Amino acid sequence: MSRSIHPAGAPAYADLEARFQRLYRLEHLGAIAGWDQAANMPPKGNEARAAAMAELETLMHAQRTDPALRDLLARAEDEPLSDDQRANLREMRRDWLAANALPSALVERRALATARCEHAWRTQRPANDWAGFVENFRPVVQVAREEAMHLAEATGLAPYDALLDRFEPGMTGAEVERVFGDLRAWLPGLIRQVRERQQAEPPVIRPVGPFPLAQQKAISLAVMRRLDFDFEGGRLDESTHPFSGGVPEDVRLTTRYRLDDLMQSLMGTVHETGHARYEQNLPREWLGQPLARARSYGLHESQSLSFEMQLGAHPGFVAQLVPLLVEHFGAQPAFEAENLARMVTRVEPGLIRVDADEVTYPAHVILRFEIERALIEGVIDIDDIPALWDEKMMLWLGRDTRGDFRDGPMQDVHWPSGLFGYFPCYTLGAMYAAQWFATMRRQMPDLDARIAAGDLAPVFDWLHDHVWRQGARWTTPELTRRASGETLNPAHFRAHLERRYLG
Repeated sequence: MSRSIHPAGAPAYADLEARFQRLYRLEHLGAIAGWDQAANMPPKGNEARAAAMAELETLMHAQRTDPALRDLLARAEDEPLSDDQRANLREMRRDWLAANALPSALVERRALATARCEHAWRTQRPANDWAGFVENFRPVVQVAREEAMHLAEATGLAPYDALLDRFEPGMTGAEVERVFGDLRAWLPGLIRQVRERQQAEPPVIRPVGPFPLAQQKAISLAVMRRLDFDFEGGRLDESTHPFSGGVPEDVRLTTRYRLDDLMQSLMGTVHETGHARYEQNLPREWLGQPLARARSYGLHESQSLSFEMQLGAHPGFVAQLVPLLVEHFGAQPAFEAENLARMVTRVEPGLIRVDADEVTYPAHVILRFEIERALIEGVIDIDDIPALWDEKMMLWLGRDTRGDFRDGPMQDVHWPSGLFGYFPCYTLGAMYAAQWFATMRRQMPDLDARIAAGDLAPVFDWLHDHVWRQGARWTTPELTRRASGETLNPAHFRAHLERRYLG
């Protein structure tokens, strides 16, 4: 995908490119400020940072809603553009439509409400303070419902679909419901089968700590190098909730460390590295333009899960971790390759989504999808969330969460940050990742042997060509069809789980 020189007869398009380049630079500053807020900022800086980021959001919103854009977009449609430029124009229009649907005052109110709620959540969650959390959460939900209504009016979508569309363009709640409905039919039985099989096996030997934080960071960095992360264009830090942020030229990853559990941070780092490799390999000649953005959050999650689950839990890759673990923490029985492979594929229904295994993980996502969709649509209110959470956790995973808000509905940063519509992307991403690897195995029958031999280049090269380099050039269904020969097919996810856990 090459960058074309502006055709002489396309002044409106050239003006639009310049405007979006300026927006990208402001987004760059906002991304680094957001990373710093999560990784470095002292607590007393929050109010000032929230006000500054709200001001930046308001400034960018004003640029996106400049009345001149309507005319420029219309004129550019009639100009002689290359296919890539026309795709970029399509994404500009999409950006413009979403921005113009939201009043400036609402954008500022959202930035302030989410900053306050997310900051307070950091201390309220450990304190199990649901009542205190709700006080800050109510304005966030109110803003989200208003956003949904404005976006629905502009797009013709249902309110929740309008929020989902921001993360997964073209996806609807009905389509998610259809895909998840299929999961509901077979996932509980699979969880039960896998649990019965694993309980009949010898117990997994757990690593014995404590695991010094300096060594944990060192091995995280070593694994990132093995996964070809470019440290000239990014870095690893710590935060309460692991994430990947920054911009393609300067990717900021965070993880979190526990003295008693080194695998949580290690596999979390592998996950975030998948996000980072996608960002670092977006079409650089288009950086600053919408065409160089990741296509969707579901596709983004497909990259992190390609790294963490498809590759990271592959027995061939796990065996390569053994010498690194011994080097940084010393030899112990838990670090034998066979035991380690069984440990990273252990299925244990738990309370925490980010710690969940890949078999039970979709249950966490379905639970959140059902609750947030009902919340945005006004079917339920905030006060209904705890009882619904308790009911669904018991139904899906047999876990009692009554009175445990910290490890229940307060555990994720998404809702306090106003990210309604995001959660389905995680399981959609797992499905895409399974489809990518099914395609790779079909095209490269020796893929598993090459991974076991330490040759990860086939995986990275395939993802680079079919996903990373494509940016937002195609719609998600078209990108998926071009990469794998078909649109999203959840059967690949089921086949992957049955192959790995029951095969």
